[in-house]
Amino acid sequence: MSAYRRWGGGPAMLAVAAAGLGGCGPAEANDAGDALAVAGRVVNVEVTRIAPSDFTDVIRLTGTVSANRDVMVSAEESGIITELLVAKGSPVGAGQPIAKIDDRLLASETARARAQATLARELWQRRKRLFEEDQVGSELAYLEARYQAEQAEAALSALERRLERTVVTAPFGGILEDRLVEVGEMVSPGTPVARVVDLDPLDVAGGVPERYAPDIRAGAPATVTFDALGGQSHSGTISYVGAAVNPSNRTFPVEFSLPNPGRAIKPEMVANIEIVRSVSEQAVVVPQDALIRVEDGYQVYVVSEEDGVPIARTRGVSVGASQRNQVVVTEGLDIGDRLVVVGQRQVAADDRVRVVNER
Repeated sequence: MSAYRRWGGGPAMLAVAAAGLGGCGPAEANDAGDALAVAGRVVNVEVTRIAPSDFTDVIRLTGTVSANRDVMVSAEESGIITELLVAKGSPVGAGQPIAKIDDRLLASETARARAQATLARELWQRRKRLFEEDQVGSELAYLEARYQAEQAEAALSALERRLERTVVTAPFGGILEDRLVEVGEMVSPGTPVARVVDLDPLDVAGGVPERYAPDIRAGAPATVTFDALGGQSHSGTISYVGAAVNPSNRTFPVEFSLPNPGRAIKPEMVANIEIVRSVSEQAVVVPQDALIRVEDGYQVYVVSEEDGVPIARTRGVSVGASQRNQVVVTEGLDIGDRLVVVGQRQVAADDRVRVVNER
């Protein structure tokens, strides 16, 4: 409030004051000037006393969830689907049968090959005994019997493996997300039969702006929250940091693994990711609202006592990392300073202030 208003200042009052000053001696005039200065404006402010605190600088991203493993299981043999063994949406274990392909023809061929392999093995054993023990027969007949036995065993092994592949199995434990064939449908090698998804753990991926490339390393702590799950939060560490920047959006990928024992988190959910960029210990942290932008940077107001009178003084400051409404001041403030945090927009340098609240 100006002296003009505090004194109820109309023109007449100012004239009287001027006349009074004109009639005083030099000492009396100085006293009157001091009275006018004391009668200057007083601004109400709130302050906070600077104390050291730890500050964690985090990078916030939006990412997506993907299954740890998500595969289409395909048929490896030709034939008609004779049986579907697992309902869609059911859990499956590694190696568990999912579907059965008609194997009657392969079973017959396998039985024939088994008989041929048995005969060839017996002939080889007899040729071997006669040639090695009794020196009967030629070496050529001995070698022919040996190789025929080996060929028959190989043919049998191949047919047995094909017979096994008429049963389509889950490659890993997870959920049978979808069945892509029906009983009676003809399939051939490569025909998709079912989709199996592993939901525990899950992978969370996001793109980090390239300006943070020097700060992000594998093993950095990270937190992910899901708005769709009421803000449910999970912690982990970065397991993968991309080596290249995507030219379309100038980001590089990061991923980390997320446990999902209850399977509440689902692939393709939107995730809010926070990655710890750095941790500052015993830093000077102030509300960002306390900073005032000036031509050459930022300044703040601090309150100092002079002859028992609180005065607002300006300080130029240098700032570092910021987080929400908090910012690290690297230069310009000292521990114990009384920083103006409310009223800083109304106060001017060297104003008298009244501290109405100290945090």
